[in-house]
Amino acid sequence: MSFVLWLTGLSGAGKSTLSAALAPVLREKFGRCEVLDGDEVREFLSKGLGFSKEDRDTNVLRIAYVASLLARNDIPVIVAAISPYAEARARAKEIIGPDKFIEIHAHCSLEKLTERDVKGLYKKALAGEISHFTGVSDPYEAPKSPDVTVDSASETVEEGLNKILKVLEERQWIA
Repeated sequence: MSFVLWLTGLSGAGKSTLSAALAPVLREKFGRCEVLDGDEVREFLSKGLGFSKEDRDTNVLRIAYVASLLARNDIPVIVAAISPYAEARARAKEIIGPDKFIEIHAHCSLEKLTERDVKGLYKKALAGEISHFTGVSDPYEAPKSPDVTVDSASETVEEGLNKILKVLEERQWIA
């Protein structure tokens, strides 16, 4: 069984944290699982892309293509990428196949993200020191009806993990 769990959300909303919790569970159940982290993909597969809408969309489509290749070869995939635009996420779903795609919104308010921002990126972006920062100076189009929403401000990682696993069980993708 293969599928793609697509985690979208603002920087610091918990995408990578949820991925780190999910991956070992899926590896235990399926023997393998790949994680495509947006930061790593930008460093290796999308090096040279900027932060224009077109470049962000290109990055999302590259991730979707790689995820589709892995899923086609029966490897469960977790994507953790901001993927700010709804249209690009919809195209990713088409590339991967709607029957193999679960959209997970890692949600957290801008206020909470700014409070817990250990790198100070939100404070810099709000002060105008960082341009093209998603959710501050660039838009983030939150999913209107994701398959799962995890609110990292009010839910623990374990609660979020359990919500995701419940959807996988409901779809009979895991026992």
